[in-house]
Amino acid sequence: MPKPLIRVYTDYKSPYAFVANKRLFELEDTHGVELEWLPYTLRVAEFMGTVEERTPHFWRKVRYAYMDARRFANAQGLVMKGPRRIYDAFYSSVGMLFAQHHGFFRPYHDMVFRKFWSHELEIDDLAAIADIVTSCGGSSLEFEAYVNGSARAEHDRIIDEAEALGVFGVPTMVFNGELFWGGDRIDMLIERIERPETIETALGSRHRKPV
Repeated sequence: MPKPLIRVYTDYKSPYAFVANKRLFELEDTHGVELEWLPYTLRVAEFMGTVEERTPHFWRKVRYAYMDARRFANAQGLVMKGPRRIYDAFYSSVGMLFAQHHGFFRPYHDMVFRKFWSHELEIDDLAAIADIVTSCGGSSLEFEAYVNGSARAEHDRIIDEAEALGVFGVPTMVFNGELFWGGDRIDMLIERIERPETIETALGSRHRKPV
């Protein structure tokens, strides 16, 4: 029997994606699922606006969000330092895809998250990501050829597919067509894994045929 598949959309510059990793990986052992990790590279200016447009209310919300995520990180023994600037995570995202193609996804994934949030890695630096690939046993030359070749098209296709499903943020888990956004929805995801018949109740009567 094939394992139940959960698609996980993530972005290395998201603090909430970082702190959700542990519980998501645990599902593979506790619930016998298969996780398919895919990048959803956040375009910060699209949903946060430019720095000049941001209000004091916005900055209070941002400060709280990082404080909140740091509490989850501390509970797991993770280091989380606030980002020093706005990052384009494209290189790290396609590094994830390259690592999957070449069989070293987990060490790459863990290392990029850990090093970025401890200020040891610039995720928008191609050479820095290539060094991570090399440290995980991959070829930096092959990775750079991928970046300059088919990576952009593959990356953009995955983003387009995600948005067609309704994805708008990370982490987002997709199970049996239902979306769960945020680490605080993992318990609800577990309920669906254990009782998949509850999806009809969750999604409402729009899935029922008229009588």
